[in-house]
Amino acid sequence: MKRLCALLFSLSAIAPAQAIEFNAVQADKSSVSFVFRQMGVAVDGRFRKFNAQLAFDPAKPQASRAALEIDLASVDAGSAEANDEVATRNWFNTKAFPTARFVADAVRAQGGDRYELSGKLTLKGRTQTLSTPLTFRKDGALGVFDGSLTIKRADFAIGEGEWAAFDTVANEIQVRFHIVAAATK
Repeated sequence: MKRLCALLFSLSAIAPAQAIEFNAVQADKSSVSFVFRQMGVAVDGRFRKFNAQLAFDPAKPQASRAALEIDLASVDAGSAEANDEVATRNWFNTKAFPTARFVADAVRAQGGDRYELSGKLTLKGRTQTLSTPLTFRKDGALGVFDGSLTIKRADFAIGEGEWAAFDTVANEIQVRFHIVAAATK
């Protein structure tokens, strides 16, 4: 019995478990969308172009890195008229600020498949520190990350001038992300 235990121990030392890191984002399977309220009615939108980088090992979430850059001109707010309007100076001002960028500075395990992601969001030249819950699940060789957070458009000067009041367009915007990444060893 002692020899069997010694043999098993030595075999485990020779073939250590390899960490799996999810780091190859599958843009065609991922999405960034949002919901806002206009005159009390929920309106869905999305961004057609974004770039995400991440490195996530479920065994070491605290060592994770993540960044998301969104092409604001790729917005789909439901109509060509709405898309043109949100590109203007009063809204995203895409000529001066073509991208929004989120860079994570911490990932904390919350138990099970739940995590908390914290970092800085820069949008329209303003930066805010944000935290959001997210879930992670393995789907074969892929990792699927889902989460949402609510931002206040006034914090980022989105909707200035005649749009500054919140009676037509609410201050809160829920941003949702669904990121799919392949694993490497």
